[in-house]
Amino acid sequence: MAVGRRRTEWRHTMAENSRIAGFRNMTVDERRAAIADATELEAESFAQMDATAFAPEAAADLSENVIGVFSLPLGTATNFTINGTDVLVPMATEEASVIAAASNAARMARPQGGFSTSSTRPVMQAQIQLINVADPHAARTRILERQAEIIDLANAQDPKLVEVGGGVTGLEVRLVEARSETYLLVHLLVDVRDAMGANAVNTMAEAVSGTVAGIAEGEALLRILTNKADRRLARARAVFDRELLGGEEVIDNILRAFELAAADPYRAATHNKGIMNGVSAVVLATGNDTRAVEAGAHSHAVVDGRYTCLSRFEKNAAGDLVGTLEMPMPVGLVGGATKVHPAARAALQIAEVSTAQELAEIIVATGLAQNLAALRVLATEGVQRGHMSLHAKNLAASAGATADESAIIVARLIEEKTFRFDRVQALLTELRSGGAR
Repeated sequence: MAVGRRRTEWRHTMAENSRIAGFRNMTVDERRAAIADATELEAESFAQMDATAFAPEAAADLSENVIGVFSLPLGTATNFTINGTDVLVPMATEEASVIAAASNAARMARPQGGFSTSSTRPVMQAQIQLINVADPHAARTRILERQAEIIDLANAQDPKLVEVGGGVTGLEVRLVEARSETYLLVHLLVDVRDAMGANAVNTMAEAVSGTVAGIAEGEALLRILTNKADRRLARARAVFDRELLGGEEVIDNILRAFELAAADPYRAATHNKGIMNGVSAVVLATGNDTRAVEAGAHSHAVVDGRYTCLSRFEKNAAGDLVGTLEMPMPVGLVGGATKVHPAARAALQIAEVSTAQELAEIIVATGLAQNLAALRVLATEGVQRGHMSLHAKNLAASAGATADESAIIVARLIEEKTFRFDRVQALLTELRSGGAR
């Protein structure tokens, strides 16, 4: 893919149609069969999603002091068309409304072609902090004079990465005025290809730190990547159909909600959390680092010293709503849980991505869909109606209600506007005695 340009074609093996009718009403086995039909996924792949597929012994290789395995529901968002190709999006989350909302927003984007995405090269940065430098301005110049030597030394640490087209692409030197002294910060810009890249850039930073410290005539202290991954951006754009959204008034209210998020950091924090509901669910499902992605996202939301919203919404000439989202997306397909965790491997098979950039673009498209869905709810019925109906369903399940009993109980709770566990227990007792209908 050309750097910074929209992808013109995706893998032809991706889902033939992500618009699976009645998907939410199917059983788990029926959903698996539908996904298998759409993606040609093997039956063995679904077995990898079961809780028992990831044994504590295997988990011990990923973490410390392991005593068990903690599971989250793994679902699939439907209706996504990205760059002209239908995609099924794996999402790991305990909140049912997240997947439903993303799927619904993706449906509203389909009439206008779905989501268009693009991304930059997968460049991560390592920082080397130099201390006790007597002449920081001159030291900066000395380091830049010898940058070719430093880059060669860094690339020698990972010849395989260089062989596949990655490696250090540049070097920058910054002066940071701190309380006690002026620190010299050397940034290695590393194309990490299909990895998240933390191990690669950290190794390079440590390997060259002695050389750059010697050139600066100072000492190297910190040698680690920065999670402000602003050289590794992914972008998504979509036009959401005016009629499917609910008309002009709904669009105008969505724009007012966006304007508040753009102007007020208190609202922006919740606005961006809505984006991350979708983003983190896909990042987690594919075995990537949710903490790194969230750190990069929220740091990217600070513009000129003020925290603001990551997405933008406008009305186009036809009166439809246009949404755009650009954010750092440091995710990979190799290393860590993406290769070790069986459910993460299965999730990547569902998404059918072949590069880390494709995965990044799918994730950002999902974040934009999630954001639009949340704004639409806030601009119309309010967030509590949907949340409380889902809460009622969870309460019924906690009380041991069957699917048929749950449907009756949820309807009663919504009618009564009472969402308490003791009321659920009373309704369940009444129902089983033949009273509640």
